[in-house]
This record gives sequence, structure tokens and C-alpha cells, in this order.
Amino acid sequence: MYRLGIDVGGTNTDAVLIDENLKVAASVKCPTTADVYEGILTAVRAVLESSGVNRSEIAQAMLGTTQCTNAIVERKHLAPIGILRIGAPATLGIPPMVDWAEELKSLATDVAVIGGGFEYDGKELAAFDEEAARTFFQGLKEKGIRSVAISGTFSTVRDEHEQKAAKLCREIMGDETHISVSSEIGSMGLIERENATILNAALYQVAESFSEGFARSLKAEGVTDAKVYLSQNDGTLMTMEYARKYPILTIACGPTNSIRGASYLSRLQNAVVVDVGGTTTDIGVIQNGFPRESSVAVTIGGVRTNFRMPDVVSIGLGGGSIIRQREDGTVSVGPDSVGYQITEKAMVFGGDVCTATDIAVRLGMTKLGDPGRVEGLDEEFARKAMAEMTALVEDAIDSVKVSGDEVDVILVGGGAVILPERLEGAKSAVRPESGGVANAIGSAISKVSGTYEKLVDYQVLPREQALEEAKAEAVEMAVEAGAIRETVEIIDMEDVPLQYYPGNTNRVKIKAAGDLG
Repeated sequence: MYRLGIDVGGTNTDAVLIDENLKVAASVKCPTTADVYEGILTAVRAVLESSGVNRSEIAQAMLGTTQCTNAIVERKHLAPIGILRIGAPATLGIPPMVDWAEELKSLATDVAVIGGGFEYDGKELAAFDEEAARTFFQGLKEKGIRSVAISGTFSTVRDEHEQKAAKLCREIMGDETHISVSSEIGSMGLIERENATILNAALYQVAESFSEGFARSLKAEGVTDAKVYLSQNDGTLMTMEYARKYPILTIACGPTNSIRGASYLSRLQNAVVVDVGGTTTDIGVIQNGFPRESSVAVTIGGVRTNFRMPDVVSIGLGGGSIIRQREDGTVSVGPDSVGYQITEKAMVFGGDVCTATDIAVRLGMTKLGDPGRVEGLDEEFARKAMAEMTALVEDAIDSVKVSGDEVDVILVGGGAVILPERLEGAKSAVRPESGGVANAIGSAISKVSGTYEKLVDYQVLPREQALEEAKAEAVEMAVEAGAIRETVEIIDMEDVPLQYYPGNTNRVKIKAAGDLG
């Protein structure tokens, strides 16, 4: 039996077939099209034809997509929503969406801040105002709204008021209503957690579109027996049902797929991954086989959020980056790129634009297209360009390192050929076989995970008991996401003392992962 992994990037759509021994049976790289599903169909068709595998032998299909990210950045296809915050009177001074761009604020058909919520130590801030919540939901129902974001103060400590509101919402608006609850999405910090919840609620139509569209694309190619999964941004997978509930977790899944794929191909569990695409290069860190998570608030499309995101640095360097010589003799690299048109516009492919790929071919680092077309490029100009390209990557590697020690570096992505074998700050630079489609491989070989996070006062609940309960919750979350219970194991655990809280309060965070069901 085989796994089909697909990753849709801004420049290319990659597809791979992985056999039951997790070996690459076939791989293809196709240009991403304006119609994403046309590109997916093309990639699926090409990889199946290349491998000769019978469609009925594909048991699982995985998709990594940028559509949720694009929807937020481009302000397209986002659904109208209602926003309920449970936190009056304490939070009335800062209303929801206070610092959002006007075009995004228009998503909110109605906003209410009602009584309720909790203090940092779990004490009730105010009684839950059920009547106000009922009136709010009834108003949304009359306006035809189908998606609601619910947040509450310190709901990561106690979520009873959020759950009461969600239950009431279902009773009034119906079971088909998409309800996003902040304690299930974000971390500490009301505003950032609320922001992530609002985005999640607004993305529900996008999630339905890409999950159903992917299933239709597979069916059109005769892949009818495969279980379908979506990539999420911690380097693991989730079922289509889970993705429809938490579409925001697909944001930044591309870089995490590449990191997971790079780790698998290189057999390195701890390293820096440099993923070079056609337009940008993403630099991330693999820790114990999984992407390192960002510890700071992340801004998405101008919205500050605090849900889990990979710690990735992106720079404007790719295989299609345009190279220019300035009047003073120095060389500029990008950040503009010919992108998916590289096979038409790059010099080695018959075009007239000097790209990073042309520089690598001129210096004999790779053989692509017609090397004779770049023989006329001045060698000093080419070397200056390569020095600039190399410096960009070396600086980015330094920015993700936690010490001055040299680290192992894994070079992947279709554009990795533009980088030299030796990089300052790197102990080694590994170029694994099939690294050009590491993102699709990462999607295909991923496990399913669950992450549990909560504030716990060890004076109230002993540490050992708190950690065991947290582990059990993380396992259940992984199973809910589609993992086989018997294969789930704890892959990361931390409890951090919070000095600014009373008692012996700690932030407990447990991550569990298991094989696909």
C-alpha cells in the first residue's frame, strides 16, 4: 500500500508516493496554477503515471496547502462571523479587533462583550450572563450568520463559561453552526488568543472548500479508497473533520512539512533546515524530529496571534530571485522573483532575466537548462551575486541558532542547488536525495499529534498528578485528531514556573504523537 503526499507552494505543487516501508516510490514537481486544484490534479496524475502504481493501492492521501494563509493575507473568501467575548466588566476598555485593519474588521457582523470570565487563579471574575449570550446568538441567527468566535478571560485556566456559551449557541443557532472556542485554539493572552479564534471562525468556508475539493480531485483521478488528511503547522497531520473545525492550524504547514521531510531524508533529529523555493527561503529548526515552535506572538496578515506556530525565518531568496548589478558595482539579490515562470524567463531556459539559478549554473554548481546561455555572464559579477546569496542564508541561520556553536544544516527544496556546500556557522551541509520534494515527503510521512496546555498551581494539584493528567489529555487529543491510540507517545513535555503568578503556578505543556489510524 502507498501514501500520496502533496504540498501546494507559491511556485510549485509537489507530489510523492511513499511505499509501506516509507521509501520514495515516485516524485514530481509541477508549477502551481491560479486554480489550485488544477495544479493538484496535474501533480497527482503525473506522479501516478510516473510510478505505475494502481490507484486502489493508495491507502492514504495527505495535503499541505497555503490557502488559509492566502485567504487572510489577500482578504478573500473569509466568512462573516459573530464575536462573543466573556469578560465584562474587566475587559470593556479594549474591544475585540481593536487593532485590526478596517477591511478585516468588516468580517464581524456583530460583536458583544458580556459578563463572565475568570481570574488568573481560576476564581470567577463575574457570573456568566446567560441572558445576554442568548440575545446575542438569537440576533446572529436572524442575520443568517453561520460562524461564531467565543473567547473568555483566562479560559486556558478555566473554560466553563466558554463551554456554556458554545452549548447555548448550538441550542439557538443549530448544530451546523461553526463554533470556535478560544481555549481550544490559543494560549495565554486574551487579545492574541481571541484574534486567533476570530481568524479560525472566518476560515471555515475556506476549510470546507479545500478539504472537499481535495477529495474531489482524488476521486477524479480514481483514488477512491484513500483516507484523506491535512497537514498542520506542528509537522503532523489531522483528519478532514478536524481541519474543518480548526482550519487555522493549517497556516505555515508548508515550512513544517519541509522540516519534517528534511529530518526524515537526512536521518538527523536535530539540525537547521534551509528550504529554498522559487521565491523565498524558509529557515527552521528541527528538534527531536519535530519543528521548533515559536515562543513569541506571531502576526498573520497584520493580526497578532498566539496559537502554536513554527519558529521559521523567511528571506527573499529563491531559485527565481532576480539578480541585478547596481551603478556602484554591487549586486542586489531579489526580493522579487520570476517565481513559477522560471522555466520561461531564466536565462538558462531561454529567457532574458538573470536569476539566482543562472548564477549557480554559471559558476558550475549545477547543470540546468542550457549552460551555454550564461557563459557570457561576467564571472566576477556571478561571484559577487553568490556571495550576497550565501550571506543572506548564513545570517538567517545565525538568527535561528541558540548558541555560537556550529550546527548541522540540511538543504532542501527545488532551489537548494543555488547554495554552496560550505556555509559559515554550519558544521555540515547535507543535501539529501529527493530533497527537492521534502515538503511533500514531510506531508506523507507525518504522524498525528495532540498538544495540551494549561496553567496549574502545584500547591493545589501536585506536580506528578498534574503532569500525568496532562499527558492523558494530550494522548486523547492525538487520538481525536486521528492517531492510533496504541502508537501514541509523549514527544515533548515542559512545565515552566511563572514567577509573576501567586503560589506555585506553572505552565504545563504536553505534546503527544502517534501513527495514522
